[in-house]
Amino acid sequence: MEVIHDKNNSRFVIRIDGEESFVEYSLYENVMELYHTYTPPQLRGKGLAEKVVRTALEYAKQNNLKVVPSCSYVAVFLQRHPEYSELKE
Repeated sequence: MEVIHDKNNSRFVIRIDGEESFVEYSLYENVMELYHTYTPPQLRGKGLAEKVVRTALEYAKQNNLKVVPSCSYVAVFLQRHPEYSELKE
């Protein structure tokens, strides 16, 4: 399961059997807003949302970006993973 950074559509995505799990973002200056996470019902419970969100956060970390978690899933993820707390805007 490879996470692809789809820069043209501003998202990190995993494709499985024609379905997509993804987190969408907007980027302005040095801030990445993670605003929407989606996993199709038939793919839920496999850790896909966690994988795409973690990849987005690692991208932010590597590029010295701050993160605005306007998606509830991302906000909860950041609460549960203090190793990313320095990214929060």
